[in-house]
Amino acid sequence: MTSNHTDCHYCLQSLRGRKYALREENAYCVRCYDSLFANSCEECKQPIECDSKDLAYKGRHWHEACFKCAKCNRSLVEKPFAAKDELLLCTGCYSDEYSSKCFHCQRTIMPGSRKMEFKGSSWHESCFVCQHCRQPLGTKPLITKDNENYCVPCYEKQFAHHCYSCKKVITSGGVTYHDQPWHKECFLCAGCKAQLSGQRFISKDEHPYCEDCFGKLYAKKCAACKKPITALGGVKFVSFEERQWHEECFNCAKCSVPLADLGFLTQGSDVVCHRCGSA
Repeated sequence: MTSNHTDCHYCLQSLRGRKYALREENAYCVRCYDSLFANSCEECKQPIECDSKDLAYKGRHWHEACFKCAKCNRSLVEKPFAAKDELLLCTGCYSDEYSSKCFHCQRTIMPGSRKMEFKGSSWHESCFVCQHCRQPLGTKPLITKDNENYCVPCYEKQFAHHCYSCKKVITSGGVTYHDQPWHKECFLCAGCKAQLSGQRFISKDEHPYCEDCFGKLYAKKCAACKKPITALGGVKFVSFEERQWHEECFNCAKCSVPLADLGFLTQGSDVVCHRCGSA
């Protein structure tokens, strides 16, 4: 520009008929202004002269022609861009290099668009839907089956088992008994109501019983120790004339020698070995 200023504030040469630049109300010839105040271009490292357009981003400066994508070299002037490791990239190159891929459609989730994250994977918001009803899941409770997501109502209708006892949905775990599903907390001893999941039990008339309850209610008692005799765990026992003994309890009433593999005699309600019976 030209003006009525007479001399350059720095070199003191006349500005008459010459272009000059103002800074803090002082006039400078173009050469002095560029050498004193021009910013250095991040791309070409040359000064951005006062008659050139200076494009700035986060304290850095570029010539208009140098303001371009670091990968494809397309101009970024008046276009959206992203920065990565101090490099400027157009949205297309940034997406190809760094953006997440949608788990469902495998397409890029563009910068600035809303994405949903679940179990370490990302989805477009429009792709993160119930596999059955196709309604958006957003932040609703969901259940995953075979890498597909379902809202809870659809999952229950399609896949869930209902507990044989309480009739409510079994969402995880559970116990199968007589081909029927049960919640672990619903699978109880028919006698004392203790939980049987993970415990040994005995079935009677299609009802499960813990060992103690079954013994009290149904098992025959050992003639020696009077405790129940159950077959749980392969327990061996001896039966004689409507009486039963645990194998380890079937001993001579006088000398206590084990009789399970020996002959024996009876004396009243006792069983004795031949030697004690002949004495």
